[in-house]
Amino acid sequence: MGDDLGEEWWIHGDNSERRQSWPMRRMFRGHRRDKSLSVAGVSDGDEDDPVDTEDKKEPEHPGRAKKRKNDPAGPQRKAKKNKTECFITKDVTEEPQTSKTKKRRKKKKTITDVLAASESKPASPAELQKLLQAHLSTTCSVIEQDELSLQDSSFLTSNDLTHSLSSYLKEVCPKWAKLQKHHTATRSLVIVIVCSSALRTIELIKQLTAFKGGAKVLKLFAKHIKLKEQLDQLGKGVAHIGVGTPARLSTLIDREGLSLDSLRYLVLDWNWRDQKQRRMVDVPEVKSELLKLLECGVLQRCREGTVKIGLF
Repeated sequence: MGDDLGEEWWIHGDNSERRQSWPMRRMFRGHRRDKSLSVAGVSDGDEDDPVDTEDKKEPEHPGRAKKRKNDPAGPQRKAKKNKTECFITKDVTEEPQTSKTKKRRKKKKTITDVLAASESKPASPAELQKLLQAHLSTTCSVIEQDELSLQDSSFLTSNDLTHSLSSYLKEVCPKWAKLQKHHTATRSLVIVIVCSSALRTIELIKQLTAFKGGAKVLKLFAKHIKLKEQLDQLGKGVAHIGVGTPARLSTLIDREGLSLDSLRYLVLDWNWRDQKQRRMVDVPEVKSELLKLLECGVLQRCREGTVKIGLF
């Protein structure tokens, strides 16, 4: 019967033979392997027992074996697993990077830098005249500009940066004792000193000790002092010298708390510089208030010759 089939009976056997248990198949495969090894001349000592190695493997379920044979994607999966990616490295010769010198941005010069680099020069009447002319050209007509312009005769001798405030006032006002004695009007001052801040006001008042004698000095600035309090000081007693900021002085004149009838000297703290090397006219707010103060009747009295302007 086996010869008539033409093929090995254990491969294409009937269904009953296929149903034989998988341990019998394993034993049969081991027997065949022993036979082939003996024919090839390999002794049992040269190679480990295949049955032992087979025993070490986990038994394979016959259903899984059938599925693996019928699955056409099986060898492809193995091929995918065995695929190894190879990378071709290219020898790239690195070009030396040319160090480009970065251009440094130039810092914009501020007004503080410009003023710090410039040498301090004593003030001159031409500076105030030029400042006043530039301001009046935008606010007044040509006729009004001629009426409000300052003449050289309206100025006192300017400070040459060698004087203190007391020594400067003694030079420009030699008859101070007589003026002080004859001044008896309230709400008015003989000398008004204009500076940029409240702290500078206190410094200047301390410098007046050698000059003022028995004269009364008022602090006329807005910081920590109410306007009503300053109006009461001017109205109740006689004061001779006032030191303050242009904004508060303009407010007192507008409120009629300060009269310019007895005013003889208007001294501007022109040469002093703050921590940022700025003068009084270099600060826009102070400059605008100063020009406003001059327009409150000071320029008119300067034209009449009753008031003189000093640049300290």
